[in-house]
Amino acid sequence: MTKILVVDDDPVQLRLTEALVRKDGFETLTASGGQQALDLLEQDKSIAALILDLVMPDIDGMAVMEEMARRQISCPVIVQTANSSLDSVVSAMRHGAVDFFVKPVAPERLIISLRNALKLGALETCVRRDQNRREGRMKIADIITASPSMDRVLELAGKAARSNIPVLIEGESGVGKEVVARAIQGSSERAGKAFVTVNCGAIPINLIESTLFGHAKGAFTGAIADHRGKFVEADGGTLFLDEVGELPPQAQVKLLRAIQFGDIEPLGGEKIRKVNVRLISATNRRLLNLTKAGNFRQDLYYRLNVFPLYVPPLRDRIEDIAVLAEHFIASLGAEAGRRVLGLSPPALDLLKSYDWPGNVRQLENAIYRAIVLTETSKLVPLDFPQIVAGTTGRNEARQQSEAIVAPGAPVHIDAPAMVTRPARPGPDHEMKQAPLEGPQPEKFLASDGNMYTLARMERDMIAFALDFHGGRMTRIARDLGIGRSTLYRKIKEYGLEPRQPSSPDNPDTRQVA
Repeated sequence: MTKILVVDDDPVQLRLTEALVRKDGFETLTASGGQQALDLLEQDKSIAALILDLVMPDIDGMAVMEEMARRQISCPVIVQTANSSLDSVVSAMRHGAVDFFVKPVAPERLIISLRNALKLGALETCVRRDQNRREGRMKIADIITASPSMDRVLELAGKAARSNIPVLIEGESGVGKEVVARAIQGSSERAGKAFVTVNCGAIPINLIESTLFGHAKGAFTGAIADHRGKFVEADGGTLFLDEVGELPPQAQVKLLRAIQFGDIEPLGGEKIRKVNVRLISATNRRLLNLTKAGNFRQDLYYRLNVFPLYVPPLRDRIEDIAVLAEHFIASLGAEAGRRVLGLSPPALDLLKSYDWPGNVRQLENAIYRAIVLTETSKLVPLDFPQIVAGTTGRNEARQQSEAIVAPGAPVHIDAPAMVTRPARPGPDHEMKQAPLEGPQPEKFLASDGNMYTLARMERDMIAFALDFHGGRMTRIARDLGIGRSTLYRKIKEYGLEPRQPSSPDNPDTRQVA
């Protein structure tokens, strides 16, 4: 549930705002002063938005926003205050407020502003994280997680970022090993430097040494120019070796020397070159098991496994599904140009009940597909047919798909449609489906090809309204946009017979004279 922090030194206003926000489905935290608000923001990184009073006895709202900027706490702020001066508005906006209200504020306006601020905050977070990732400045705090099982991962990643120690990240495919590696780099002294990725399992065996260490012109057939290699590209930065367990034995020997002495020898080259590279490795297989099986050098294993990190699979951190889905909906929805507000509760329960063999990468792809295909403002279980099939079986997924109301054949626009109308108006207002009377090929043309007169169409409209509302004159007059006296006059003029309402308590019992 989304957390909102409400800050106000007036206890009455604090309770009123808290109740309003909580009534709209948000989880609320409260603070009666600026310092308490800053402490809560520092302790709880999951606070999504802040409703802030400007005038407070200890630290005022402007100082709170200044301190948030200094501490790099990115949280949308809505300001509400009793001071309506223009200078206050301008100053608050310059300090980063997304909206400004003068007390008392209408509840509807505050809730709309809050929801808009949350959408804006989600988009800004996506943009900031993507920019940090591209610039090599992604922080450990940018890792999206709400699971306790990830706390140890973040703690160890923070310690690894404070040194140049080789790191080995283990975990299943798609759990986010590269994200952790980028966060370690972005939180270290090498932030902003080169981050070079090598997928060791995707390189042909005969090109691995050339890819990693480079080659000289003429070193082999097709080597028409010198090639620097990934180690040289990453000089001064970080080299990320993904699926390092797939390296062949001959490449493992040269990699060991590069790690141990910091020098590389290009294929066909005569000079050994020194490089300064931070090495982070990742594998989706237990490197120790590969070593015991003789498929990986033991000495290289100990060089790589200096600082091990294990990223748990998504099925072991169910709490992350909601926050990850929210992030993907914001970023992918903007990319696809679709307005999707989030997940419906049944859809979230469905995603939490799935095992996710493809982990975070599979969740991202499932969200993307659902965003493209959905016809609703929030994603529902029907938007995830593959997940439904994986959790409840294919028969259940087929039954849900067949339950969608869809015409079996093309239906002309003037063909009769099903409308909801009262069958026999009564105290319980029981509703049933009844078709419109008589299909009309052209609703403005008579059978002789001539257009109906305006009086004829007005008569038909009033007759339909009498039947539709069961003789309730007040409702008929309101829907037709005319007065009741005019309605009675036209009923008499057209010779229509109004139906008697069934309810004895209905005031519309007057007869046409």
